[in-house]
Amino acid sequence: MCGIVGIIGAGDVSIPIYYALYALQHRGQESAGITTFDGKTLFKHKGPGLVAEVFDEDILHELKGFSGLGHVRYPTTGEKIAENIQPFTFRFMGRFCAIAHNGNLTNTEKLREEFEKRGQIFSTTTDTEVIGNVIADELRKSGRMEDAVLACMKRLEGSYSVVFLSEDKVYAFRDPLGIRPLCIGKTKDGYIVCSESVAVDALNGTLIRDVRPGELVCISKKGLESVQIAESSGHAHCVFEYIYFARADSVIDGRLVYDVRRKIGQALYLEAPVKADLVSPVPDSGIAHATGYSESSGIPYREGLIKNRYMGRTFIMPTQEDRENAVRIKLNPVKGHIKDKSIVIVDDSIVRGTTSKRIINILKDAGAEEVHMRVGSPPIKAPCYLGVDMPTREELIASGKSNEEVKEGIDATSLHHVSVESLIDAIGMPADDLCLGCLTGVYPLWIKGEKACPRYTDFIKGSYQTNIKEFDE
Repeated sequence: MCGIVGIIGAGDVSIPIYYALYALQHRGQESAGITTFDGKTLFKHKGPGLVAEVFDEDILHELKGFSGLGHVRYPTTGEKIAENIQPFTFRFMGRFCAIAHNGNLTNTEKLREEFEKRGQIFSTTTDTEVIGNVIADELRKSGRMEDAVLACMKRLEGSYSVVFLSEDKVYAFRDPLGIRPLCIGKTKDGYIVCSESVAVDALNGTLIRDVRPGELVCISKKGLESVQIAESSGHAHCVFEYIYFARADSVIDGRLVYDVRRKIGQALYLEAPVKADLVSPVPDSGIAHATGYSESSGIPYREGLIKNRYMGRTFIMPTQEDRENAVRIKLNPVKGHIKDKSIVIVDDSIVRGTTSKRIINILKDAGAEEVHMRVGSPPIKAPCYLGVDMPTREELIASGKSNEEVKEGIDATSLHHVSVESLIDAIGMPADDLCLGCLTGVYPLWIKGEKACPRYTDFIKGSYQTNIKEFDE
């Protein structure tokens, strides 16, 4: 999971990109990068760490140009080496280019092997460089970005939202299933394409709309152009964006994430009511869920845990040991709210279970009599191959275990996950337009050793030509 941004403006875009990346920091904390173009020269700066650690005022002023890309990285593929920090830059057919990507390809090794047999040398271990090679290969043949993106739609398997800089133009496209988010906004003097609408808000811009699955968008000084390159037999928007990853104030595919989470919280009470003295969120991602639970139940909302605002998101920390050690530093109990009370603690999800267990024990150590755990996602039982760090079933506490076993494993008084049906209802999309792979073990595309949804059989195993409309000028 990563955050990407592309901007065209009247003046230098480095500071707007910086602010946009700051708004997308929750999508990746390992590294950050910005690339700009001023009409003659491509400028770049990137490094490990948070956005505020990688850039300062002097660096931003050196990144001159009216067009540019930005990226924050949370690695799910590729090694944690400097070469893998995006955006990637190169010169091709006399033009300066750059690329940044959010998502995860499932056929990276196959494509990389194909290019290497033809003599292509790779300098990174990421799937983004493979996407860049597919684009460059087609541009070499036809010189048309429409053809290059069509080649991507035909050949790439997995999830991808991409921004591509070709000097004075920024292109953006999204995979035909729309797995990862991407939107378009209007700024005071230009346009922005980015992972979430909060980046548009950070620039005091106006959200125009989401990039449609399979669509190619081009922003330049001339304005905004778009064309539908691919049409799939269905979409597969990631439910985990709504459950956890996106910021609550983002609008993703027409849905305000906060409202989705609040509705999930309401459903949690209706599905499994319990008597308690207070409802408390696990901050910050459980806040909207807990608000909905309190509204539906009438149980007072109180903060039983206070978050250290200078801590990052423990879920996306690189190792399990890092995640576990961070919990007590990150969350401190409000003992006056907790002591001798029965508490409903609401969180967005339980992945490995170790964090939930530590949180419950923090509350019990602070004097809570009962801790009823309510979870804003159904049990996560299968790995994600499309950009979320849940690599193996062995790491997932709910995989192969009953609700009672999970409850005992995290030391909760009671435990309830929202049902798949209530989750779908809260999102407000048909189930056929959502990726539920991590919840059901059935994926929207073919993955070796896993089940694929029958509805996508033709799209995955057949010819892409039957589902893709070529661009006709």
